Amino acid sequence: MDSAKSALSVRVWDPFVRVFHWSLVGCVVLNHFVIDDGETAHQLIGYIASGLVVARVVWGFVGSKYARFDNFFPTPTRLRTHLAALRGGQHTFHPGHNPLGALMMLTLMGLVLGLGLSGFLQTTDAFWGDERMQEIHEALGSILIALAGLHALVAIVMSRLERVNLVGAMITGVKRRPADPSRLP
Repeated sequence: MDSAKSALSVRVWDPFVRVFHWSLVGCVVLNHFVIDDGETAHQLIGYIASGLVVARVVWGFVGSKYARFDNFFPTPTRLRTHLAALRGGQHTFHPGHNPLGALMMLTLMGLVLGLGLSGFLQTTDAFWGDERMQEIHEALGSILIALAGLHALVAIVMSRLERVNLVGAMITGVKRRPADPSRLP
């Protein structure tokens, strides 16, 4: 029985990926909901968030198996195959990110970098007091919050549909697939 249980568990997210994920969540929550725009703390947290994303990009090339981009990069073929399976009612077990999850992850990271750049540019002589740059920064922040909310909602829904605790996996690093994946709804 123990070997059957261990065969159903896959160590997916290494400590770096988990610390990155939850640290980035903390930075985004603090900067959007707690710290006022323009404060030194807001800028510092924005730079930390940008640094986290840069470190994650590096880890995407040199990190553990499921952290590497080549393991999950959302190519058009992978996206088409995944969408066709979902439309057909099939829920294929993906140890790492599924193609749509990978697309969301890359989009969120791109938004954080865009926020970091637009925030930084507002501190330069060229863009000091530039309302357009401030509007871009605010729009990127709003898009990030909306997509992060969608990301969290979809993780919960997919956890239910696929009977895989995706949030728990990002805490423990271990994904537990259903005993009989062919019996997924």
